[in-house]
Amino acid sequence: MSGRPAPIAFFLPSLCGGGAERVVMNLASGMAQRGVSVDLVLAAAEGPLLGQVPAAVRLIDLGGHRVLRSFGPLTRYLRHERPRVLISSMSHANLVAVWAARLAGGTVPVVATVHNTMSQSAREQGRVARALWPVLLRLFYPWASSVVAVSHGAAEDLARTARLPRERVRVIYNPVIDPAVVAASVTPPDHPWFVPGQPPVILGAGRLTEQKDFESLIRGFAEVARCRSARLLILGEGERRASLEALVQELGLAEHVQLPGFRDNVMAYMAASEVFVLSSRWEGLPTVLIEAMAAGTRVVATDCPSGPREILQDGRLGILVPVADPPALASAILRALEAPEATVPSDALTPFTSGAAIDHYLSLIETVR
Repeated sequence: MSGRPAPIAFFLPSLCGGGAERVVMNLASGMAQRGVSVDLVLAAAEGPLLGQVPAAVRLIDLGGHRVLRSFGPLTRYLRHERPRVLISSMSHANLVAVWAARLAGGTVPVVATVHNTMSQSAREQGRVARALWPVLLRLFYPWASSVVAVSHGAAEDLARTARLPRERVRVIYNPVIDPAVVAASVTPPDHPWFVPGQPPVILGAGRLTEQKDFESLIRGFAEVARCRSARLLILGEGERRASLEALVQELGLAEHVQLPGFRDNVMAYMAASEVFVLSSRWEGLPTVLIEAMAAGTRVVATDCPSGPREILQDGRLGILVPVADPPALASAILRALEAPEATVPSDALTPFTSGAAIDHYLSLIETVR
């Protein structure tokens, strides 16, 4: 064990650039700024966010490349370093974390955080996963000292799916908004569609996966484009890229839709766009929706489980539409384009600030054993 104070350790598969990874980065860097000793433990030290790890956060590369292969190295890390607590994120990592902590002697408490709606996530992984995940969660999540969900909807879904007592699942909203995020929204985006005189830009952002349902967004945008001049940008990478690009070609939208890949200055794109659209089939607490509101952008979101309805206060702060409904998305986007500029009450985003989330996590850590 090193001579530094026992760190708060965060465990992730990688820094591939998704919402959960950015949440952990915000928590880790915010705690380090408060003088807390922090380790960021990665199954594999890879991903576009790797260069953003602050110097005050110690990076631990377990070299596992896959989460399950990091089980042994994580166990050795826990035995040697004895962190104050291990905070894990994402389902596979949560299971590996509780297993490793148990094998390491059970002296390191684990806080397992759930960033998604588990029933939906398991269903989309196929029949075996749909049957297996609830059993695994029911068997092993009780090994965690605490289980945290990122929204009330996600907490209720997890309690049902894993048959956990609802009081065992604590809700802490993600740390999304901090001064750096706000500052990033005033920088110009590096894309030619944002120069003066160009048509309005509709923006989507997230992993190019089935969960995000960018197919519905593209089909909805096709109806928008028939009514007025506009463009669509979708930021992110993922396994659906080829099929999304094929759909753009099929609908004759090649001049109006682009998928420029991952961008680390998403806030700049949000602030410069006319409308941000969340088209997901399911979520936990969509970080990008909160960021868009903080950037002052009009928002449209599917009323998916879970998070958008909580964030948008039942539709008072943005337009909610049914899941997988391109015509409804098109109608909402057209309404948003004609609406006045977005105005969000000053207190509506307070629960999603880094300061609030860090306070909640530090308070929780004081209680776990």
